[in-house]
Amino acid sequence: RVFGRNAAAVSAALRGAVAHLTVDINPRQPRRNSFEVSLVKEDGSTVELWSGIGKGPPRKLKFPQPEDVVEALKSSLA
Repeated sequence: RVFGRNAAAVSAALRGAVAHLTVDINPRQPRRNSFEVSLVKEDGSTVELWSGIGKGPPRKLKFPQPEDVVEALKSSLA
């Protein structure tokens, strides 16, 4: 549940920041107990916007603030 809530919050923030952005949540089987956000560009390259794998405990450090991911997205698109 915690992962789903955080994924929904990040997804909504990304959609609000970039109107034409398509957001897929877990297009492949996710790693257990991990939270990652990646940008797949039109040329097929992937840019990691957030990874909580090396973070925590506490568990809340594994999840980003949505505005931090939006900033990482904007800098990757620039």
